[in-house]
Amino acid sequence: MEISPNANSETVERMFRYLARRYHPDNQATADRDRFDLILEAHKTLRDPERRVQYDLEYRNHSNFRFELAEEASSGDGVVRDIDIQAQLLSLFYAKRRKDSKDPGMGDGELGQILGCPIEHLEFNLWYMKEKGWISRTENGTFAITAAGVDRAASESQTKAEKKLLTDQS
Repeated sequence: MEISPNANSETVERMFRYLARRYHPDNQATADRDRFDLILEAHKTLRDPERRVQYDLEYRNHSNFRFELAEEASSGDGVVRDIDIQAQLLSLFYAKRRKDSKDPGMGDGELGQILGCPIEHLEFNLWYMKEKGWISRTENGTFAITAAGVDRAASESQTKAEKKLLTDQS
């Protein structure tokens, strides 16, 4: 309803009447049935003390999530961390395929156990690597490296070796 989370009941009623008049289906100039229905629902929620408390809690949680998201985006740490995780995953998948080409896949539990983190922390990276074509799902549902993934792992390995040579010379 375009009001502050701290709005008192008088403000809620005043804004409700204003917005309801503005978007009411009978208003020839600014009628908007969908918005009017949303305003009615918001008014019901904000008038009922129990529903208002529940809404305020959800709003606060959502605000915290947005803040955390903005903080992570501005720091850039998430991107660097994800690049490292992807490199680790590619190395694992590469080693697994080299060791057992008939059964090259690794399951969620195995990945989480080897990397020491829950699969929920790997889901984004697995999705990304799958979309890039670096890994795919095998017939039994595990993840395995693709030819494109082998090329990517080799490229990363080459880059790391070159960086190591440069730092060793200095």
